[in-house]
Amino acid sequence: MAIKIYKPTSPARRQTSVLESFDITTKKPLKKLIISKKRMAGRNNQGKITVRHQGGGVIKKIRIVDFKRNKFDIPAKVVTIEYDPNRNARVALLNYADGEKRYMIAPDGLKVGDKVLSSMKLIEIKSGNNLALEHVPVGMFVHNIELSPGKGAQLARSAGNNAYLMGIENGYAQLKMPSGEVRLVSAKCMATIGTVSNPDFKNIRWGKAGRMRHRGIRPTVRGKVMNPVDHPHGGGEGQNPIGLKNPKTPWGKPALGVKTRKAKNKSNKLIIRRRPSKKKK
Repeated sequence: MAIKIYKPTSPARRQTSVLESFDITTKKPLKKLIISKKRMAGRNNQGKITVRHQGGGVIKKIRIVDFKRNKFDIPAKVVTIEYDPNRNARVALLNYADGEKRYMIAPDGLKVGDKVLSSMKLIEIKSGNNLALEHVPVGMFVHNIELSPGKGAQLARSAGNNAYLMGIENGYAQLKMPSGEVRLVSAKCMATIGTVSNPDFKNIRWGKAGRMRHRGIRPTVRGKVMNPVDHPHGGGEGQNPIGLKNPKTPWGKPALGVKTRKAKNKSNKLIIRRRPSKKKK
């Protein structure tokens, strides 16, 4: 995968870069495995905005991705590597030996014609194979990790992400997450070997507001340039600091760097080391 930079024929072009799509083998997804994404514009069932700065964007057809990988011990052949507008990673269409077809998150380096397997037993350790953490060698990178056995993958699913298996003890696997957090996950949980595809996604320069609107992201306005009635940071003449000891949300709650995790969260006992804090320079 590579980043493509165009000649600066306009101010926007000068700031813009795009991803090459040499890895994509087809532009036509399997019709049986796509659904239309309903656009809610950040609103709930009452029509009220619950998530700001969302709306518009291009029409999307979501690929139905198999996060459970529960067709055990049935080999599957990779038919295509495809683009999915609903995620930043590539998806791979698998053709199982029994004739069924499913999508999976494509690991980095997976190619058309490769064979992958999912099993609860010890199988070959290679990129794309899915097995329980208790069978994965210590020191391997894994992605598409379950939090509860049989629930389906929830961790390390975005482009270029992986988790590092540090050890297995007392029925738990010790994983170093992409955020730097070290936590315990049941060794019975399934995980896929390798790193998620499309690692260069983070290096894209979106360049102009129009590309963000295509993604369904509406403009964001700073609180300090609003009126006092609209935001706690608002008011004053000209350029002003926020005028508060700590920054606040539009609804007056502490913001920017404040921990939001519940103090009595049941999974706190599974977190060995919290992710490193972002210190202000």
